[in-house]
Amino acid sequence: MTAAVEPATTVTLWFCPDDRLAPSLATTLAAQWLDAQERESAGQFLFERDRRQYVVSHVMVRRVLALESGIPEGEAVIWRSSRGRPFLQKPAGGLPRGGRELDFNLSHAGGHNLLGVVRRHRIGVDVERLDRGEQELAGVVQAFAPEEREWVAQAPPGRARDVRVLRLWTLKEAYSKARGLGLGLSFDSFSFQLDEDRGVRGFRPPDDDLSQRWRFVELEPVPGVLAAVALMAGEDETPVLELHHGFPWARSSARRVAVPPAAALPGPV
Repeated sequence: MTAAVEPATTVTLWFCPDDRLAPSLATTLAAQWLDAQERESAGQFLFERDRRQYVVSHVMVRRVLALESGIPEGEAVIWRSSRGRPFLQKPAGGLPRGGRELDFNLSHAGGHNLLGVVRRHRIGVDVERLDRGEQELAGVVQAFAPEEREWVAQAPPGRARDVRVLRLWTLKEAYSKARGLGLGLSFDSFSFQLDEDRGVRGFRPPDDDLSQRWRFVELEPVPGVLAAVALMAGEDETPVLELHHGFPWARSSARRVAVPPAAALPGPV
């Protein structure tokens, strides 16, 4: 008898800068699609650029969820855990489209929005701009594990060091968000060993994570913007990542990105 083949896990990513949706249209869609809590949150921003970022990203979430689940944008019920992680509430009869399960995660920074959706398991994403400034990034490094701080310090000051900092930061954010812990997880309780250019060579999880089933993907969707994906997947699964650009009016053509095997436990630095 032939052994059953584990089905591929498809990861859908949407990368959308704020300027891909006209301000007037974003406002109109927000009035129709966002729930009362989201509309209240949007109205609390002091600066228009921050309000616009919030509106575009949350309108994008509801549009993608409609494409993936079949639930109309204004009817999707999104609940949040005690730590603020959003989840799509499944109707009593299940999702109209695409199976029983769906997990998603959103990140936005500096006018760029990244949304990850997966049918099985859990996903976390993070996106950051490289032009955050050396002083701010120096503070970020203090949250890293000792071996990571040492690796960062080996790079010369400037862009090379900034890239190392943000590669680690986006990976840590993505992993923590996938687990639903956010900044509640101490970032020095786990660590990454990274290849020189791109790719996770080793991963030391926190003591409370015994799964060791994580896959990590690093991306640069546009120059000067780094992104990371953390995906829980079984050893026998072959995840397929599809990256879309622009606002998700429809299922645009996607670029396929390789998903590496699960990261090994790190060896000596």
